[in-house]
Amino acid sequence: MAAPIPAPDQHVEIARLQRDISRKLDLPMDKLVFNFRENSPGITLELITINPRHDQAFLFHTVEATGKTEALEMMLDYVVKSFRKEQSYTVQWAQRGSGELHTSYFRAQDMYEVLDKFYHGRQADTYIVFSVVLNPIA
Repeated sequence: MAAPIPAPDQHVEIARLQRDISRKLDLPMDKLVFNFRENSPGITLELITINPRHDQAFLFHTVEATGKTEALEMMLDYVVKSFRKEQSYTVQWAQRGSGELHTSYFRAQDMYEVLDKFYHGRQADTYIVFSVVLNPIA
């Protein structure tokens, strides 16, 4: 069954919430992917960020809600209230065969969540993670 089509004013609200999230994260809209998936009984929103240096996409955060607007409101609330309170990690990694070392930064509750975010949507055997380091509290 297809998801109901939002009313025109709901489209405006969805666009506004996406822009607000973009601004709060200080990332341009073309570096964010708002991936909505239907589930029973609602919607899952995965916010994906695209790193401008190496053009790789990583899971930022996931929320579950009854609809798109509620999911975006929950994501904005996470960005404003919770995101900066999570621990900061540095991951050093490379794609197998490339020989180029990359550094990416994540916020998460623990290193297992960091690895879940890193490997989200990827085949684990095509990447080498050299280190996951908890950054000192600033």
